[in-house]
Amino acid sequence: MPRLDQDTKDDKSTEHVPTEATAEEVDGAIGGLDALDAPNAGPQRSRARRIGAAVLPPIGAAILFVAVWQAVWATAWLPEHQLPSPGTIAEVFWGLVETGQVWEFLWTSVHRAVIGFVIALGIATPLGLLLARVKLVRAAIGPLVSGLQSLPSVAWVPAAVIWFGLTDTTIYMVVLLGAVPSIANGLVAGIDQIPPILPRVGKVMGAGTFANARHILLPAALPGYLAGMKQGWAFSWRSLMAAELIASSPELGDGLGQFLHNGMSLFDMPMVITGIMLILFVGVGIELLVFAPVEKITLNARGLRKN
Repeated sequence: MPRLDQDTKDDKSTEHVPTEATAEEVDGAIGGLDALDAPNAGPQRSRARRIGAAVLPPIGAAILFVAVWQAVWATAWLPEHQLPSPGTIAEVFWGLVETGQVWEFLWTSVHRAVIGFVIALGIATPLGLLLARVKLVRAAIGPLVSGLQSLPSVAWVPAAVIWFGLTDTTIYMVVLLGAVPSIANGLVAGIDQIPPILPRVGKVMGAGTFANARHILLPAALPGYLAGMKQGWAFSWRSLMAAELIASSPELGDGLGQFLHNGMSLFDMPMVITGIMLILFVGVGIELLVFAPVEKITLNARGLRKN
C-alpha cells in the first residue's frame, strides 16, 4: 500500500511538467503575435471599394441636401430674394466659370491662405517645441498661446488695418494670429503624449537638442502635430475670409471674401450663397485631398487605424 501511494505521487509530480517547445512552435507563436500587431492584419478591400466608400457617402449627402433645398424652395416658404433655387445658384456659378472670374477668386484667396499657413507653420513649430520642452517658457506664455487660440481672429482685423492699412500685410497678419496658436498647441499636445523614455534614449545615444527634436520628438508627436495643423489650416482659412470681408479694397484684389462682401452690398442672395459654396468647396477639398490622406498614412503606419 505505501508503494502504491508513492507511485501515485510520482505520477502526479510528473503530470504537469512542461515539455520543451520545438522551434516550429516558437516560430508559429511569434508569427501569430506579429500578425496581431501588424496594422494591416485585417482583410484588404479592393481599390474600387475603398474609393467608393470614400466618395459615395459625400455625394449622396450632397444630393440629399440639394433635394431638400429644392423642396423647401418649391413650398415658397421664403421669398425668392431670400432663398433662391439651386438652379439659380448653378446659373450664377456657371456665369463665373464662363467669364473666368471664379479662378481669379479662388487663386487670390487660396494662395494667400497657403502662404500664410506655411509661414505660420514655420513660426508655430519652434514655438511648440519650446513650450513643450522648456518649463519656464510654458509657464510664462503657455496660457497666452491658449488664450489666443480661443480669441476670434476677426477681432484682429480692425487693429491690423490700423497698423498696416489695406495691404496684404494686414491679411497675412490676421491669418498668422489665427493659425499659429492652434499649430503650436497641437504640437505641445503631441509631445506631452510621448513616453519619457524616448527623449532620454536620444540623449544617451548622443543626440543634441536639434537632432532630438528632428528625429525623436517631431516623428513621435506626429499624430497630435497633424491634428494641430488641420485645426491651424481651418483657423487660417476662416481668418482669411474674415479679413477679406472686412478689409475689402480694390488694392487687395478680388478674393472669395471680397466676392461675398459684394453680394452682401448688392443684397444679391444668389451671389452670397455662391460665395459661401465656393468657400465651403475649398475647405472640403483641402481636407479630402491633403489632410485626410496624410492622416490616414500616419495612423496606418502606427497601427492606429483600420483600412
